[in-house]
Amino acid sequence: MSILEKVNFPKDLKLLSRQDLKTLCNELRSFIIDSVSQTGGHLSSNLGVIELTVALHYVYDAPADKIIWDVGHQTYAHKILTGRKLLMKTLRQKNGLSGFPSRNESKFDEFGAGHSSTSISAALGMAESLKKQRSKKKAIAIIGDGAMTAGMAFEGLNHAGSTENNILVILNDNDMSISNNVGALNNYLAKLLSGKLYGGIKKSGKAVFSKLPPVLELARKTEEHVKGMVIPGTLFEEFGFNYLGPIDGHDLDILIDTLENIKSLEGPQFLHVATKKGYGFEPAQNDPNRFHGVNKFDPTNGASSKAIKNKTYTEIFSAWILGAAKKYPKLCAITPAMGDGSGLTKFAKKYPNRFYDVGIAEQHALTFAAGLSLSGQKPVVAIYSTFLQRAYDQLIHDIAIQNIPILFAIDRAGIVGADGATHAGSFDISFLRCVPNMILMAPSNEAECNLMLSFGYEYNGICAVRYPRGNGPGLDKIKSIPNIKLGKANIVREGENTAILVFGTLLNICHEIADTLNASLIDMRFIKPIDEKLIIKIAQSHNLIVTIEENTISGGAGSSVLEVLSKNKLKNDTLCLGIPDRFPAHGKQDEILRDCGLDQKSILSKIEKAMN
Repeated sequence: MSILEKVNFPKDLKLLSRQDLKTLCNELRSFIIDSVSQTGGHLSSNLGVIELTVALHYVYDAPADKIIWDVGHQTYAHKILTGRKLLMKTLRQKNGLSGFPSRNESKFDEFGAGHSSTSISAALGMAESLKKQRSKKKAIAIIGDGAMTAGMAFEGLNHAGSTENNILVILNDNDMSISNNVGALNNYLAKLLSGKLYGGIKKSGKAVFSKLPPVLELARKTEEHVKGMVIPGTLFEEFGFNYLGPIDGHDLDILIDTLENIKSLEGPQFLHVATKKGYGFEPAQNDPNRFHGVNKFDPTNGASSKAIKNKTYTEIFSAWILGAAKKYPKLCAITPAMGDGSGLTKFAKKYPNRFYDVGIAEQHALTFAAGLSLSGQKPVVAIYSTFLQRAYDQLIHDIAIQNIPILFAIDRAGIVGADGATHAGSFDISFLRCVPNMILMAPSNEAECNLMLSFGYEYNGICAVRYPRGNGPGLDKIKSIPNIKLGKANIVREGENTAILVFGTLLNICHEIADTLNASLIDMRFIKPIDEKLIIKIAQSHNLIVTIEENTISGGAGSSVLEVLSKNKLKNDTLCLGIPDRFPAHGKQDEILRDCGLDQKSILSKIEKAMN
């Protein structure tokens, strides 16, 4: 029997020897590679934190000690060690395990997270609560070096350092060279400086020097500079943390010894751990970006088993921006740490001086774009729908109020599938269409996406094009597409009695529905400004108006149509179809669309019912 077979919960780890724990790490690594090869998911980041996860659960007592994972791209080993080993085969599948921490899934998942940089703030809140309960337990935040680029992480650090709460922040730094920058000296120093002897001297020293302020200040500065010569921790010390590290995040003995020492220390602690993404699996270690989020693959060599399909909308955007850059010398591209996911890799290589990856800093990305635009450049902000939520104030205050020309390429709009509620672009129509000076478009196919991106870039104002994750219908299936005119819809089919108004790519499943019902079918194209004249004309010649969108029904494009009807005192029967008033689950995109009643069969049934 393997070690992993004996381990089901963290308490089982505490019965193992150090050698057994090291064997367990190897078995966990193999288990995760095999599991993800069958389900898809986040691989390289999870392989990098296996030793850290084992050490944390060995030293601390979750859930009494609060372990909070940032983002969740690094929680697979945590899930396996907290009672969910046998469910890993359901990872990211409908009714299966979430790919992220989920409070509904386990008491060991202290805080749900699909977006980055929230862990320190959440851990500090829990540490404050533990203090009020007079508990000596700790709150532990594990945050990646990428997530540390976000302002929220520093807001949390700034607050935490001013308290005396028992919070431990672990920086999982996979951008640091373990072999060159983290060696025996740093490992030894971290172990030494986290020990009781040094902690006691430091504490008693403060008490002695407190009566001699100048000497205390000299001692403090001397300590900072001595530590600063060998460890890069001065910044975090200035925030009020006791900085330790960097240490080798794959050396289980050092991890356990250091964490056990830290466990006895009070106040804010900061441990810097250096790891390698994809550690232990050569294909992922050599190409961590490719193995960040993967579909099914061959676990022996990492070869992808993904079938060749039509181009994705992300690929359409990638090709468009490369072509547009040749035509428009002032075009530049901005992304908040999603260069690969947003399709900007080729652009970045060809136009490095016109590409800006600002890190996980969505707020900064938008205001930075505003500054570029005001100074003569024409920026394109490539951003996921859910990440744009994080910069809503900047969109309104720094861009819309000043009416600064910028093009937003909004990827992952609508249902995203396996990533679930945290990444579903359910709300962008609702929160964008209410903002003055916004132009908002939704293409129904790849060709229209191209046209809208060009229109939006050339328009002297704020334009957004929202498109979904996944593949289009294929350019060979697309007939001639009329040019884009501001606020004008495209009548695809003229029928009687019922008019189906579609905002976006769900148009492709509505052709057969319209034929079956002899209904008019309209590709609305623009959500804002909406084609008010056409809606009035349709209302006067049709009894039932149906709106379809891949956005929450509340405040969405359908609401915009209802506003037009109300404004013009038109009393047609209406049916608004979209994402219901709940957060969508995770699973395959077609499964979740069916759950939302947005598959072809459900749409037809609902329209037929409304007609009777």
